[in-house]
Amino acid sequence: MGKLTVNIKNHEYDVHIGQNTYELFATDYAELFERTDRIAIIVDEQVAAIHLPLLERALAPLNREIVIKTVPAGESCKTSAVYIDCLSFLLQQKFTRDSLVIAFGGGACGDLTGFVAATFMRGIRFLQCPTTILAHDSAVGGKTAINMPEGKNMVGSFHQPVGVLFDTSLFETLPPKEIRSGMAELLKHAIISDAEWADDLLAHSTFSQPATDWLAGELLKGIEVKAKIVAEDEFERSTRKYLNFGHTFGHAVEAACGFGGLSHGESVMIGMAYSLILSEEHGAIDEQLTNRVIAFAGTHGYTFQPIYDYSFEVFMNYMEKDKKASFGKMNFVLLDGVGNPYVKELSKEQCKQAFDQLRQRTEGVGRNNG
Repeated sequence: MGKLTVNIKNHEYDVHIGQNTYELFATDYAELFERTDRIAIIVDEQVAAIHLPLLERALAPLNREIVIKTVPAGESCKTSAVYIDCLSFLLQQKFTRDSLVIAFGGGACGDLTGFVAATFMRGIRFLQCPTTILAHDSAVGGKTAINMPEGKNMVGSFHQPVGVLFDTSLFETLPPKEIRSGMAELLKHAIISDAEWADDLLAHSTFSQPATDWLAGELLKGIEVKAKIVAEDEFERSTRKYLNFGHTFGHAVEAACGFGGLSHGESVMIGMAYSLILSEEHGAIDEQLTNRVIAFAGTHGYTFQPIYDYSFEVFMNYMEKDKKASFGKMNFVLLDGVGNPYVKELSKEQCKQAFDQLRQRTEGVGRNNG
């Protein structure tokens, strides 16, 4: 079982990843549960149908009453209606400031649960028990949010969990789309931090069908990258912005496709290709790397179809609403070489040129995947 500690000013918590991590409820987290008056699990409906009995069995030795709130799977749970419904549920169950909420699902469920915990009675504790590869990114760092029709993650708060426990055996039931989604974020962590690691991932023939043992070690490396950055910049005033590599355009793709139409990670893969093209012009990336990433994406089942289905203006409309936009210009994370990210303001015209390039260079690559 792998473990690392996230150290943030006035707050510290552990991330565990491996087999049988839920056994830690009775040991490492026993004191937490003893100090808790009420416990709720917020679980997405797909995870509830497959894995909820596993979590309930792990919690049974605590001899505590636990209430269950089931929410829609995926991005469908990150709506204002579901958010309010969860708050009402906790109030009806007589939850207090000494209560605990457990997020049991993918990244979307964790985002929702974290925001519920952040705002219920001005903040209660929550525990992350992610069930997807993608959540190795979202479950760590304390970003919580719900979506609005106008854009992704537009309403949220910073609220750190009290712990993160990954049981890697749950990954075995993930469909190919969810595996691709999570692995894209892993590649992102490598590209912004370590050229050698990024090269290894791009050469990995089973990248989209990873072995569980190999994956656990790789995810821990990805979590370590994020934990270090979050420790430096919890509230995204400087270096934490680097974690948004591929996300400005990726979020626009995700929104254009309808949240859930294309997974977050699949959208970010498109966004990374876009950012690499921008980095050729405004950073220090060779077009051979961009072409390698595009070909790699096509080989492993990622799609570029959305950039042919929608005009640049559609994506621009969402990018202009992006949280990182300011004074009419887009803020993009670019690369001065792999492992050397920085933030640069770009105009609409510069963004359009990169979009046209992306269309040209992905022609025939991943057009029907997904």
